[in-house]
Amino acid sequence: MRHIISLLLENEPGALCRVANLFSARGFNIESLSVAATEDPSVSRMTLVTGGSDDVIEQITKQLNKLVDVVRLTDITESAHVEREMMLIKVRATGEGREEMKRVCDIFRGRILDVGETTYIIELIGDSAKIDAFIDTVDDRLILEVVRSGSMGIGRGDRMLRV
Repeated sequence: MRHIISLLLENEPGALCRVANLFSARGFNIESLSVAATEDPSVSRMTLVTGGSDDVIEQITKQLNKLVDVVRLTDITESAHVEREMMLIKVRATGEGREEMKRVCDIFRGRILDVGETTYIIELIGDSAKIDAFIDTVDDRLILEVVRSGSMGIGRGDRMLRV
């Protein structure tokens, strides 16, 4: 099963490497990883997506909690949460295909960020399924480049991950 684990960790050199090494050493896979400083510059928030049974996820969280750099940790898939991913995609857009690409972009509530003579750069924000559906809709021959952020998530309501 897919799990989204959110961590607060010290914003120190090597912290990200220690988390990645923990996964690598135990043979766990990281499906996506997003990390940046929080409102407190000494703390970073990391969101990672991984898969596994409840026992595997429990083992992962216990091992992560043992790392010196980890301040707090939560599996946000255990309760109501909001999850988003961002994609930048460069597509070929020429002739009549330009208008069709605009229509597809509008259907998915994307934004065209850059218009070139033969290309568009489109920004799309949503859950992973929406991003995948957009890619599936666009002809493979028109896709020139794709950059995805990986999932980010935050708990709904009063549930917070704070120091």
